[in-house]
Amino acid sequence: MGDGTASDPMPPRRRRRLSDALDAKILLALVADPRSTIAGLAHRLSVARNTVHARMNRLEEEALHPSDHRIDPAALGYPLRAYVLANLKQRRLDEVGEALSQVPEVLEVIGITGPGDTLIQVVARDADDLYRVAGRILAIRGVKRTRTLISMRTMVPYRLTPLLTRLRDGRRLEASPEVD
Repeated sequence: MGDGTASDPMPPRRRRRLSDALDAKILLALVADPRSTIAGLAHRLSVARNTVHARMNRLEEEALHPSDHRIDPAALGYPLRAYVLANLKQRRLDEVGEALSQVPEVLEVIGITGPGDTLIQVVARDADDLYRVAGRILAIRGVKRTRTLISMRTMVPYRLTPLLTRLRDGRRLEASPEVD
């Protein structure tokens, strides 16, 4: 199942905090143009090419997700996204995690607290296919019960740009003001 979180599926040993505003500038430039080259980034940011190269090597090891994270499952024929909340037999966590990793429609598995033990993000071709995927998950030894939640639409897409902008500008990551 792994030791990551929803926003960072990398194991804890690889997670590190960005070191400074230059890391944020490099990542913001990559958000704006994901195909940027080292030389292009160096030119755009007015930084030595070797500096950008060294930073990129470190960022690729410690902060960047695999590129398949950017592919829309709908383009692959899986337009339906759902979340399966699963209750597990605790002594079978690793076994369940391994079994879930063998289900192609499982995009992500997150260990959680609260009304379930795991939150499993899945995709499906349609409602019948989702029924099949959910049944496959429920059939895994160690899964006691599941509850499936269908995603109706994305209201705020995954984003890190506001946090990177704060870091680039040297502002502290204080709590956001309350919204009525």
